[in-house]
Amino acid sequence: MSIKQRDKNHIWHPLTQHKLHPETMAITKAKDCMLYDEDGNEYIDAIASWYSSMYGHCNDFVTSRVYKQMQQLDHVVFAGFTHEPAVKLSEELIKILPENQEKIFFGDNGSTSVEIGIKMALQYHFNKGNKRNTLIAFQESFHGDTFGAMSVSGLSVYNGPFEDFFLDVKRIPTPNGKNHEQILETLKEIVKNNAVAGFIYEPLVQGAAAMKMHDPKGLDQILKFCKENNIVTVADEVMTGFGKTGSNFASDFMETKPDVICMSKALTAGLVPMSITACTQKIYNAFYSDDIGKGLFHCHTYSANPIACAAALAGLELLQSVEIQNNISRITAKHKAFGEHIKTHSKVKSIRQQGIIFALDLNVEMERYGDLRYKLFNFFMANGVFLRPLGETIYIQAPYTITNVQLDKIYTVIENALEIV
Repeated sequence: MSIKQRDKNHIWHPLTQHKLHPETMAITKAKDCMLYDEDGNEYIDAIASWYSSMYGHCNDFVTSRVYKQMQQLDHVVFAGFTHEPAVKLSEELIKILPENQEKIFFGDNGSTSVEIGIKMALQYHFNKGNKRNTLIAFQESFHGDTFGAMSVSGLSVYNGPFEDFFLDVKRIPTPNGKNHEQILETLKEIVKNNAVAGFIYEPLVQGAAAMKMHDPKGLDQILKFCKENNIVTVADEVMTGFGKTGSNFASDFMETKPDVICMSKALTAGLVPMSITACTQKIYNAFYSDDIGKGLFHCHTYSANPIACAAALAGLELLQSVEIQNNISRITAKHKAFGEHIKTHSKVKSIRQQGIIFALDLNVEMERYGDLRYKLFNFFMANGVFLRPLGETIYIQAPYTITNVQLDKIYTVIENALEIV
């Protein structure tokens, strides 16, 4: 019996309505930018397996570092203990984070990094004796699937059954270069009528909202307003972090830096799960007290797992290498050229790009998980390219190690797919 046949016996897959889509594909091997299934077919991983395997799959440099760590220390509780990989990672990460970041808190995944960031924002004010219970978030945002992260997410396709149980969240539009004055007026009204603790946002690119991009100057104005009103700013860089936007972090493009930064995905080079929530000294100081109840009582069993820390350290070294930085520039230029070529196609409504993130909107009406979306997905896979359309949006976020030949194949397959919509 094949792997995909055996899969049906017991496994419940994420983001899947099994009655409508009972079939899965069994991947047996991955290397560099390629995935291989149990039938011997191969596919270019054009989205780096949800933006995580940015240095290519089974990267020899990363796996060798992890193997070495496995021989020394596999895991130990992080409450009361520490170890060299975690300390070293904190030192190296602080070097490339925005200059106001001072402390890091370890978690498990993107959702939990956001969950911790939300807790930091709410408890910061609580510890200061000024309880605030409202959060601000962008429309169409997505921050994860745990309850706090769902609360601040604006895509109801994921959250519908749970909305009655959410935190109090007020939503604002993303800045488009023209509307920041209206947004500031909305913010003034929200602050006037609510006790606002924090603003959580995906800087520059909203991933699950189909790579929706917004204006850095407008975002900077929002962040400045929040600073003036003692609203804790939480940047969700789970998707955007570690080079994808053309800088180490999307927050680098704004003058005003966040109080809290959430990280995961490419943090560990896509090898093992881990997250980090970083914050400023000001945030940390609000929890530093003789009162034990003012501590941040949040913990995960695998917090700061040494193996995950080793993977992250290897990833940071690669990110800062000349080769990877040159690759980021090369991919960015290739995307720009493809965008110029494809933007006038009759089936293309619009294109946008931020660093190595490229998105194309089709000039057709599509449901997020409708039949046409699956038709496109199957077309891409049949032609050896792994892409997951988000409704009418086709996007690319490939590993930094992808070759020009592989990029050209992705572009060709996308262009050919326009003929079937």
